[in-house]
Amino acid sequence: MKRLFVLLLIVSTFTLASCGTPVMTAPVAPDIAQSQLNIIDVANLPFNVDVATVRALQGRDDVVLIDVREPEEYAAGYIPGVRLIPMGEVPSRLNEIPTDKTVIVTCRSGNRSGQITDFLRRNGFTRVHNMQGGLLAWQRAGYPVEK
Repeated sequence: MKRLFVLLLIVSTFTLASCGTPVMTAPVAPDIAQSQLNIIDVANLPFNVDVATVRALQGRDDVVLIDVREPEEYAAGYIPGVRLIPMGEVPSRLNEIPTDKTVIVTCRSGNRSGQITDFLRRNGFTRVHNMQGGLLAWQRAGYPVEK
């Protein structure tokens, strides 16, 4: 009788344990289909653009991503398709930044890119935007990074 009671107790424990809260997994960022690339109107983007918007714009011919981190930071990981122009070199490399395309500037956290976005706007670039949160936010969203 005692064995039966212990057996029932064990079975009950496992049964109740299996009814617990389900394990939550981090969301995986979906890949943006080619047909969705033209949904976002780049003419009306705000100063700060979130990483989901940048991801949706990635790969468009009318959008350029510029990374203003240092080369050693860039070598550790970067957004696919981004152009590297370190922050200190931006003033001397303005001719490399297109004026006929939407430019999105990024860095590690969004601080340096915000400063460069402001600098570019003060110097006549009207279609330039800051990627809010930088590479850290990009990675938190689960988007791809190359090395």
